[in-house]
Amino acid sequence: MIFRQLFHPESSTYSYLLGDEKTQQAILIDAVLSSTEQTLLLIEQLGLKLHIALDTHTHADHITGLGALRDQTGCTTMMGEQAVASCLSENFKDGDQITAGNITLEVIYTPGHTDDSYSFYLPSNTGGMLFSGDTLLIRGTGRTDFQNGDAQQQYNSLFNRLLPLPDNCKVYPGHDYKGWTVSSIGEEKRNNPRLQITSPAEYIDLMESLDLPNPKLMDIAVSANQACGELN
Repeated sequence: MIFRQLFHPESSTYSYLLGDEKTQQAILIDAVLSSTEQTLLLIEQLGLKLHIALDTHTHADHITGLGALRDQTGCTTMMGEQAVASCLSENFKDGDQITAGNITLEVIYTPGHTDDSYSFYLPSNTGGMLFSGDTLLIRGTGRTDFQNGDAQQQYNSLFNRLLPLPDNCKVYPGHDYKGWTVSSIGEEKRNNPRLQITSPAEYIDLMESLDLPNPKLMDIAVSANQACGELN
């Protein structure tokens, strides 16, 4: 499998490209609009064809590249069934599988950061790879104070859906603000301060105590992303 982790410095967003070398089909997770041309060049250089572009959730800190990628490549664009975007090719739901060539992602519904948040697990005999969006970050978790966020739901997503994955499963988050690129389930269990709690109530109190500013692009990004990145 061809794998690339792409970084958008303005929003500290990670996008992920997974390509099947045999069929040359590729999946792109959490594309950023302003990186579209650079991403398409990379896909061409790697000898791949973009088959599916998907978002883990409706982003508030950058504008998605889904619409531009669909228009330029004809790829299928996808988000979860809770997303209100009406411009998607298809929606996925918990338990679905998303396939490109020999690559099959397992879809895990992980609400809490937003009500349309999903994670994607690529299993393997070495623990696999988890693309956790904004649900599980490296030494952190996604905020739960807007876009129908819910700390109780996020606790369930973390402790009942993601942390039971193998300890050696690699964790690839939607963002990182310290320059870290990858972690693992076991590493986060041991070292993530937001996971060192003993009850849902304690997690809710922790998340409600955060005093975070809104993302700089929130006022335009959410509405634009509900239109797959098309700006009015």
